[in-house]
Amino acid sequence: MRTLALAVTDGMLHYELSVAYEVFASVPDGVTVPWYDVALCGPGAVRAGRFRLESDRGLDRLPHADTVIVPGWADVDVDPPAELVDAVRAAHEAGARVASLCTGAFVLAAAGLLDGRRATTHWAHTDVLAARYPRVTVDPDVLYVDNGSVLTSAGKAAAMDLCLHLVRLDHGSAIANTVARRLVVPPHRAGGQAQFVTAPVPAQDDHPLGELFPWVLERLDHPLTVEDLARRANMSSRHLGRHFRSVTGTTPLRWLLTQRIRRAQELLETTGDSVDAIATATGMGTATTLRRHFNRTVGVPPDTYRRTFRSSRSAAR
Repeated sequence: MRTLALAVTDGMLHYELSVAYEVFASVPDGVTVPWYDVALCGPGAVRAGRFRLESDRGLDRLPHADTVIVPGWADVDVDPPAELVDAVRAAHEAGARVASLCTGAFVLAAAGLLDGRRATTHWAHTDVLAARYPRVTVDPDVLYVDNGSVLTSAGKAAAMDLCLHLVRLDHGSAIANTVARRLVVPPHRAGGQAQFVTAPVPAQDDHPLGELFPWVLERLDHPLTVEDLARRANMSSRHLGRHFRSVTGTTPLRWLLTQRIRRAQELLETTGDSVDAIATATGMGTATTLRRHFNRTVGVPPDTYRRTFRSSRSAAR
């Protein structure tokens, strides 16, 4: 039986904790292989959101586990407790496989486990993780990253993706699929978290491009060029590029493409227009061009995106 420790302290997110407990602590019907011996390891009674939890073991038991799961950390602006960070580091040094869910990546980063490694976290906090821990290669687009002994998941529901991935590694695809069916979730999701990320224009408008952005957004169906944008902003293309990098962190063409993709997402979610019609409405020209850029940016084809988000909107209504 594989031993699995859920590292818990005050300040953990209850959703990710409950996802991991549901996957690893409940033996699926019909599964006869030895399952996981799960323990909540923490400093006595802890609070996760509105819930109070009694730990089974102390944090000093983490180095004795085969796998350690660190759930999401509620406030990324607050340093995780030193005893948690030390225990996670000690577990990895003892040979444990360590995985974080959502913002639990901040705990792993504080322990130094992500230095020189690729990692992810909730898309809303990837920039913070990258800035605070420059030795970590943060990938904002994927659902999870598997470095062998260290794994990280993206935000919220991506915790389920990583937990099922761990079951697949330990017990094979058939059993992982059995777990997924019991939980009524797909055993594997296409694409990464890029498909869930909004890409708004900067909130502040007190910059040289403040009037240009809304002008562009009203004309996304036009074949706009960098020269068109520079002419509208009454500056050279070179100066336009400098202002774009200062305000948006990217180039005019990359920003324009992002806005076209975002508009395509909106149309796929809210209309029944064909991909050809959406390509025209977003200035992509052809369905082939839209599909190529959409798949590269979002991680799934337009038709797959539409099925996912139109069905969820229909269910909500």
